[in-house]
This record gives sequence, C-alpha cells and structure tokens, in this order.
Amino acid sequence: MDIDIISETENPMLHRTDVTFELTHDEATPERLQVRDSLAAKLNKDADEVVVRALKTKFGMRKTVGEAKVYETADNARDVEQDHMLERNKIGVDTEDDADVEAEEA
Repeated sequence: MDIDIISETENPMLHRTDVTFELTHDEATPERLQVRDSLAAKLNKDADEVVVRALKTKFGMRKTVGEAKVYETADNARDVEQDHMLERNKIGVDTEDDADVEAEEA
C-alpha cells in the first residue's frame, strides 16, 4: 500500500491540517484503521491524531482517494471531531481488553 499526499491545507483555528491523499493498493480497499496507521507513519504523527474522514474507490480501480484531518494532539481531535468519526477511527474508545479489566476490578 503506497500513500501519496495530494494536498495539505493548514487550519490553525482548529489546530489541524486537512490532507487529501491517494492510496495505491494491490488487493481490496484497505480498512480505515490500516489507512490511518499508514498515513500517521508517513506524516510522523501518532495514530490518535489522524482522523480518516473519507475513502473513495472507483469500481475496479486499485487507487483510492481519501481525506483526513491531522490534529496537533489527540485532545484537539476529541474536542473538534464528531463522536461517530472518533468511534470509526478508534480514537478515545476503550478496547474490549480494557473493558474486561475494568469489569474484573469492579
């Protein structure tokens, strides 16, 4: 999976950068979390600071165009993004292991 940045637009009011990227893949369209992790690695950011908003693949093509918001901190992402986008990108959501540990402690 190769990621090429098409454009980056600074948005200082929301402490983020709006990124449009093109993703080239060999198999089916990768999952959102795989794309988020790869994009975060390319931009030298933590995965919790990257929110993938959209992935668009034309039928039969091996290229996907995506839109992401890259925040300065994960707290900025939690403050600005809608809850459903945070849940889709697994930002600030307890994993099942964490929930099991908390249940055992109670």
